[in-house]
Amino acid sequence: MNISSLLCGKRKVLTAKALLLSVAGSLLSLSIATTVHAADLAEIEKRGYLSVATEDDYAPFNFMNNGQTDGFNKDMLDEMKKYAEFEIRQDILPWTGLLASVANGQYDAALTGASITDDRLRVFNYATPIASAQHYYIKRIDDDSIESVADLSGKAVGVQAGSAMLARLPELEKMLADQGGKLGKVVQYQSYPEAYADLANGRVDYVIDSIVPVNALIKSRPNVFAKGQPVSGGGFVGWPVPKKNTELLTYLSDFINHMKETGQLAELQQKWFGESFDDLPSEPITSVEQFHKLASLE
Repeated sequence: MNISSLLCGKRKVLTAKALLLSVAGSLLSLSIATTVHAADLAEIEKRGYLSVATEDDYAPFNFMNNGQTDGFNKDMLDEMKKYAEFEIRQDILPWTGLLASVANGQYDAALTGASITDDRLRVFNYATPIASAQHYYIKRIDDDSIESVADLSGKAVGVQAGSAMLARLPELEKMLADQGGKLGKVVQYQSYPEAYADLANGRVDYVIDSIVPVNALIKSRPNVFAKGQPVSGGGFVGWPVPKKNTELLTYLSDFINHMKETGQLAELQQKWFGESFDDLPSEPITSVEQFHKLASLE
């Protein structure tokens, strides 16, 4: 199984066993992809540009507004262009191919709303986190059958293909099992707008997403959707960088910490997320053990 077939746009229904096999296949494919080496900082400075991949369908991190890129990462990219002494070249890709393109060396880094996961940390390091990524369920506002996590038992859930929410579904599965319940049908989507459309139309019972896009969704469609309870432990959003690009990792982390020290990061978080995350780590995250410790997952 290669990363393209795993992350294709067609929706897939998974059992818990198939879910774990899917995640394992994704990790294997990404590990193989890292044999191609993206540029580190010295090469970037020599050639005169940094090549980054972004997406266009994951508000409020990255999205299109009247044909123009918009969102938190667009504003961060604008500030980085002022900070950097080299050109920054941006390509917009669909989410399902974005991380693989960075892993196989087509781009130097991904400037997107990528949640940190154990599997991804075996392929990427992450620059200093830019947002919280605890996961919540979202339901239809008129669905009285769901009032708590326990009520999710056996119901159909929508998640984005290749997302951290998919990778961390075993946490919800354990929550449900501890209460005598079980994880229901898992439906994968190429993008979250597709998942929310199906939720609104009753094709799935709930969708799982991280706190930032959940807050944005509820703000924009308060008469359609309602925010539920957490279905995961703590987590973070950061920019993935190939493992070998340690100098670029430091550079991007220094930029983010510069934004934090000047107060600009909190301003952009408030603008796009509706809240600032003042207790985020100020260091890059480079291992599963470090991630678990910082997110209090152990």
